[in-house]
Amino acid sequence: MTSYICAIDQGTTGTTVIILDDELVVRARVTEEFEQIYPKPSWVEHDPEAIWRSTQSTLAQAIEAANIDPEQIAGIGITNQRETTVIWDRNTGEPVHNAIVWQDRRTRGRIRQLVDDGKEPFVQERTGLILDPYFAGSKVEWILKNVDGARARAEKGELAFGTIDSYLVWKLTGGDVHVTDASNASRTLFMDLEKVQWDDELLEIFGVPRELLPRIVGNSEVYGEVRGVEGLADGTPICGMAGDQQAALFGQICFSPGEAKCTYGTGAFLLMNTGQKPVISDHRLLSTAAWQIDGETTYALEGSAFIAGAMVQWLRDGLGIIDEAPQIEALAESVEDTGGVVAVPSLSGLGAPHWNPAARGVIWGLTRGTTKAHIARAALEGIALQNVDILKAMEQDLGRSLKVLRVDGGACQNDLLMQMQADFLDREIVRPQMTETTALGAALLAGLAVGVFDDLEEIRTTWREERRFRAEMGTRKREKHLEAWRDGLSRV
Repeated sequence: MTSYICAIDQGTTGTTVIILDDELVVRARVTEEFEQIYPKPSWVEHDPEAIWRSTQSTLAQAIEAANIDPEQIAGIGITNQRETTVIWDRNTGEPVHNAIVWQDRRTRGRIRQLVDDGKEPFVQERTGLILDPYFAGSKVEWILKNVDGARARAEKGELAFGTIDSYLVWKLTGGDVHVTDASNASRTLFMDLEKVQWDDELLEIFGVPRELLPRIVGNSEVYGEVRGVEGLADGTPICGMAGDQQAALFGQICFSPGEAKCTYGTGAFLLMNTGQKPVISDHRLLSTAAWQIDGETTYALEGSAFIAGAMVQWLRDGLGIIDEAPQIEALAESVEDTGGVVAVPSLSGLGAPHWNPAARGVIWGLTRGTTKAHIARAALEGIALQNVDILKAMEQDLGRSLKVLRVDGGACQNDLLMQMQADFLDREIVRPQMTETTALGAALLAGLAVGVFDDLEEIRTTWREERRFRAEMGTRKREKHLEAWRDGLSRV
């Protein structure tokens, strides 16, 4: 009898559930968006209950669409928006505050204080991360400080903290299991990267009690069983879990050191497998746990740009220059160049390797002749150009040049953007047949845990290339674009 894997991809703007068979053929795919909450400028929140409702809804719809018996689901994999922070009551399951999203910058003052106090070198050495509001640490601290009674309740063990992976496992198991996986734990600023354990000195910096924390587990093992979820059979194992970017690295079959991918979602995230030892960056990149399987941890270097697809959403929703996101490609192609316009998509600050949480977005070089097509093209160029800075820093840290970059995520379907990326990086860009590699990675990790796949080599045979983009831009023209980009960066 055919076995199926259910992959929950809980993202920043919506939840997607994919049902795959044991040949990794997609049998159903359902997505449901939920509300983005902006209480103040630079604050971003989600209602955790809305996330859970979207998860329940997409699960039920996907299983119905696949027309399968829920008993045939061999396992459930979860991949999630990382760093987004939830604290909830252990007895009732009710959140004590809205989830604070990874994009949120409310704690930048506290982060600046920690940097000024000289904490960053220790934090980077211990965690592989730099001090930035992006990570969960200062978000947890903020909730404990600003929600009445939260700190006292946390110290008594009445509250639970988790990133979204942890929250979903709690909900799926009816509150029986409180865990997080190694990849998500490595994004909190609380975990010793080499030991893959919570660290008391880090917890002390942020004033976070251990009683609040989940247990750290591997990325491919059985964590618990489903209980009381509509559409799913009680007892279905939850058995694969990874933060979205690590899941995409796994889904792109980047199992060997030096293999790399870039995911174009709300942001752009470039990860490279560095093997069994973490590489601490000299260029303010992040060292992170990629996955832990059978007790062995694989690490990665990461460079994150906070805004990529979200820039296109802003052009649609904020400026109204397009009605639907896919329209940007044709609009940008309607002009030969940007007419001198440069767009720096730092709408939520600048990520790697600049790490400027106070940065604001820039559209520079406007004239009376500027049209919405020029702005559209400049926006796509900005999305691609920010990855040049990340890749150059990554290559210097590793002491090797990348030849091929695998790409995924919604925006990688934009052929113009992918050609721009190849031109500006001067590297080959390879797009797989299945571009939803975050969900695929979660499915593969789950399938590996329950024996649908025997090992990594069997999984490697599943990957298929769809298209390859090669650089067509000359060196002089490329340098001209990079010079304009650097000028734009100076203005954020």
